[in-house]
Amino acid sequence: MTKFSDLKLDPKVLTAIADAGYETPTPIQAGAIPPALEGKDVLGIAQTGTGKTASFTLPMITMLAKGRARARMPRSLVLCPTRELAAQVAENFDIYAKNTKLTKALLIGGVSFGEQDKLIDRGVDVLIATPGRLLDHFERGKLLLTGVQIMVVDEADRMLDMGFIPDIERIFQLTPFTRQTLFFSATMAPEIERITNTFLHAPARIEVARQATTSETIEQRLYALTPTRRDQSAKQKRELLRALIKSEGESCTNAIIFCNRKTEVDILSKSLKTHGLNASPIHGDLEQSQRTRTLDGFRDGSVRFLIASDVAARGLDIPAVSHVFNFDVPSHAEDYVHRIGRTGRAGRKGKAFTISTPADDKYLAAIEALLKGPIPRAESPEGFAASEVSQQAPREREEKPAGRSRSRGGRDRSEPSRDTAHVSEPVAAPKTAEPAPAQTAAPREERRDDRNRDRDRRDRRDNGAPVVGMGDHVPDFILRSFRTAAQTSTPEDEAEGDAES
Repeated sequence: MTKFSDLKLDPKVLTAIADAGYETPTPIQAGAIPPALEGKDVLGIAQTGTGKTASFTLPMITMLAKGRARARMPRSLVLCPTRELAAQVAENFDIYAKNTKLTKALLIGGVSFGEQDKLIDRGVDVLIATPGRLLDHFERGKLLLTGVQIMVVDEADRMLDMGFIPDIERIFQLTPFTRQTLFFSATMAPEIERITNTFLHAPARIEVARQATTSETIEQRLYALTPTRRDQSAKQKRELLRALIKSEGESCTNAIIFCNRKTEVDILSKSLKTHGLNASPIHGDLEQSQRTRTLDGFRDGSVRFLIASDVAARGLDIPAVSHVFNFDVPSHAEDYVHRIGRTGRAGRKGKAFTISTPADDKYLAAIEALLKGPIPRAESPEGFAASEVSQQAPREREEKPAGRSRSRGGRDRSEPSRDTAHVSEPVAAPKTAEPAPAQTAAPREERRDDRNRDRDRRDRRDNGAPVVGMGDHVPDFILRSFRTAAQTSTPEDEAEGDAES
């Protein structure tokens, strides 16, 4: 059996590996490390949880032992799809490079540019980054990629799902043609295959498992739920989830529960807390500091249930996860493999339960086609039944009382706007001052007032369509139509004009 000592790694690295408690490499490590140390490009394909991070971290540290970093010019680059995965790679680097003088910098969102700029200015041997933040630094002129000797793309298929492929291609073009590339992915979609053919040069291909297969240490179950009401589907799924957690008892020491939408993550987290379960959410809309605290709490056991979107489905190395629950069937078949791969890691046993409804049938069919076999069906826990509340129509939201809320412009929203007034009712004709009873208007002035009223009535009749889209300050004259003297004159006017002339 191959041991790490057989892989020609730096003695300082071997010492750090021994201190971490490892002796035997995983199949992907045993296959990828030797060609990487020879300077060859590597294409590694392996399911999640097989130790891919060490497959590139260990040879990188060995090859970078000689040399010195220059300011703003990192010697190696590791690209990760998420902040959490990038932070995890940085932790692995610290563990295995502790006996060396190599330096690193972590470039992720949610952290100030200033602190990251200071690290880059000093010069780093290893730059670990998400694609977006890396390009931000490059476009600000704070970073040069012309000194990159080794480039690693981790979780490439996740990069594809998150829309990072154009960024990855641009970063490849910014790095030297002579670089060494280590490319790792759990699946090989056609787009990933195209990139490897374009940017990798005669790579050593290491495929330690059939693409998109699940670990044999994971017990899978599918719970098919047919809701009694479609509008109460989510509520009945939450009840089934709590029943499953209760039926597992103490064997469910902790669990990651996956949802498809961020809003559902928040709702489910609040629901579990309401029912006395220790749960915390994690998704892309949360502040980085909060995401970090949540993950730390889940690792140290202070958080029992991690309610997550797919931001946590890839690469997170939390070895002792007893259960994974798919509250929602993933819409991408590959995500199922990555989700359940959070349990049953490093040879441990794990359980992965999925709740499905008839609306999920097409997604379920795609997953089973990818796995080339059905997911074992299971009956709902004994005694489980949807509650009476979840079988009734959901309560309608009460309308908020019309309070005095103010818009950005400072106007009271409870009051009709000026343009709304124009839409809802015709423009009122300007009032003309009526003469006092004691006074007698001159005949000419009376006729002029009559003409004005006639013209206003014609304007309102001809222009019945309201003027819209002009905002709150439509000048009054715009709401009127202008006519020539020939159009608005009357026989009396013409006679009067002739008399005056």
